[in-house]
Amino acid sequence: MTPPRLSWTWKRFEALSLDELYDALALRCRVFIVEQGAYLDPDGLDRESWHLLGHDGTGVLQAYLRVLDPGAKFSEPSMGRVITSPEVRGTGAGRLLVAEGVRRIDEAWPGQANRISAQAHLADFYGGFGYVVQGESYLEDGIPHVEMVRAAEFGHPPPLMSPGSGCARPSSLTSLRGVPEPSGSQRRGGAA
Repeated sequence: MTPPRLSWTWKRFEALSLDELYDALALRCRVFIVEQGAYLDPDGLDRESWHLLGHDGTGVLQAYLRVLDPGAKFSEPSMGRVITSPEVRGTGAGRLLVAEGVRRIDEAWPGQANRISAQAHLADFYGGFGYVVQGESYLEDGIPHVEMVRAAEFGHPPPLMSPGSGCARPSSLTSLRGVPEPSGSQRRGGAA
């Protein structure tokens, strides 16, 4: 499948319009609560975050993530609430979203590592973006997670890697296909 064309919006919480906030929370609810089980998604950290929204050509929100400021959860900036709508899963939209998120982190905090709390079954997916597992898996909201760090020396633009292929810098959207895409039942969400 061809990755969808998404237009990106990058805003602080207070700059989000009511419609943007509603759409983001509705997509998060659809994936993180309806698909994955009940937990408190609005965790009080949205106000300390940048929000990346990916809309398709008709204006429908298809992809979303947030980036917590350093110190909000970890000492480094932290990408989380990484989701794509069920309609675009398997198209590469998740790879586009994470690549854009990492690029935005590198611009906002140049030369600084970033840390995520990823669902354990997505460790290889995030590994394709330079993230490395730190420590043992743990349960977060009843789902196995692992802490992962992307070292500062990766710099900007973000490298995308296939397992065992070393570092490659994308020159087009087609180069994103080297990053493993979650399959089947693994396409339920992303990092917390």
